[in-house]
Amino acid sequence: MGKQGRRRMGSHALFLIAFFPCKFLAVAILDPLDFLALQSIRKSLHDLPGSNFFASWDFTSDPCNFAGVYCDSDKVIALNLGDPRAGSPGLTGRIDPAIGKLSALAELSIVPGRIYGSLPQSISQLKDLRFLAISRNFISGDIPATLGQLRSLKTLDLSYNQLTGEIPRSIGTLPELTNVILCHNHLSGSVPPFLSQVLTRVDLKHNALTRSLAPDSLSPSLQSLSLAWNKLTGPVDRLLSRLDQLNYLDLSLNQFTGPIPSQLFSFPITNLQLERNLFTGSVQPADQVTISTVDLSHNRLWGQISPMFSTVQNLYLNNNRFTGQVPASFVDRLLSGSIQILYLQHNYLTGIEIKPTAEIPVSSSLCLQYNCMVPPVQTLCPLKAGNEKTRPTAQCNEWKG
Repeated sequence: MGKQGRRRMGSHALFLIAFFPCKFLAVAILDPLDFLALQSIRKSLHDLPGSNFFASWDFTSDPCNFAGVYCDSDKVIALNLGDPRAGSPGLTGRIDPAIGKLSALAELSIVPGRIYGSLPQSISQLKDLRFLAISRNFISGDIPATLGQLRSLKTLDLSYNQLTGEIPRSIGTLPELTNVILCHNHLSGSVPPFLSQVLTRVDLKHNALTRSLAPDSLSPSLQSLSLAWNKLTGPVDRLLSRLDQLNYLDLSLNQFTGPIPSQLFSFPITNLQLERNLFTGSVQPADQVTISTVDLSHNRLWGQISPMFSTVQNLYLNNNRFTGQVPASFVDRLLSGSIQILYLQHNYLTGIEIKPTAEIPVSSSLCLQYNCMVPPVQTLCPLKAGNEKTRPTAQCNEWKG
C-alpha cells in the first residue's frame, strides 16, 4: 500500500470545528480510542538526537496527517514509526501497551534505533495485523506466545534485537505467514514446525537454537532458509529433499550430521552454505551443478570429488576427507577462468593433472595444500591453510588402510 492516498482513504471524513481563543481549528474525528492510543504511544517514545520524526505529531491537528500514520476513514491502519531514510538516528523509549487499542492496524514498523523493553502482549489484540517489523533495536524478553493469535500475519521481523527464550510454537501455526525473520537475537530451544503453506523465507541465524529438525517441519514452498550460527543437531537429508523451491540455503556453523542429499544440487539455489557441520558420506550430484557458490568445507565428507562440481564458480571442499584424483574437468575450467575459487586443501587427494608451467588466471584461486601429494603448482592459499604443503605419509597410509 503506497503512501499516496493512505493518509486518509475515506472520502467522507467528518470534521469538527473546535473553538479556541482567536481562531477556529479543524480537527479530524479520529476514533477516540485510536486518538488516545496515539497519545500514549507518543508519550513513551522520543526522537534520538538528530531525528525530528515527532515534529509533526501535534494533537491539536488531524493525527492522520502525522508522519508515519495512515488512516482509512476514522481508523489508523498503518503505523510506521521513525524516519525510514538510511542513516536516520531513529527513536528511543518503550512501546506502550496502548498500541493494542489500534484495532484496525494492519501494518506496524519501527525503524532501527534504541527502542528497549519487552514486546507488549497487547499487540496480539491487533487481529488485522499483516506486517510486524521491529528490527535493529534493543527489544528484550520473550516473544509473546499470544502472537499466534494474529491469524492474518504475513511478515514477522524482530531481527537484531535482544530477544531471549524459545520461539513460540504458536507462531508456527500462523496460516498466512510468508516471512519469519528472527536472526541475531539470543533465542534458544528448538525450531518449531512452520506449517504455513505459503512460507517463503525463514531466517533464524545467529541465535542459540538447539536440537534437531523434524523432516516435515518446514513447508515445501520455502525459498530462503538460513539457520547459520546456531547449535542445531541431527540429520537434515529428509527435510532438505522436500524443499525443492529453495534458492538460498545457509546451514553453516551448526552440528548437523548425516548425508547431504544429492537432489539438493539440482534445486534452483544460487548460494549453498553447509560449511562447518558434521555432515558425512559421499557427495554425488546426478547432473552438472549450476549453483554459483557451494561451500561444503569443514565437514566429514569422503569419497572422490564428483566432476559434476566443475561447473561451480566458487567451490569450497577443503577440510574434509576426499580422496583420489581431482577430475580433469576442474583443471580445464580453472585455466579458462570459469572457476574463480577452488579450495581443496586439507583432504586426502592423491593427484591433479596440471602442468607446473600452467598459468592460472589472476581472477582464479586454487589451493591444494595438505593433501597426499606434492602440489604440482605453487599457488597462494588462505592463511588458515597453514604452511605445510603435504599431509604426512603416515596419515595418508592410515586413511588408505
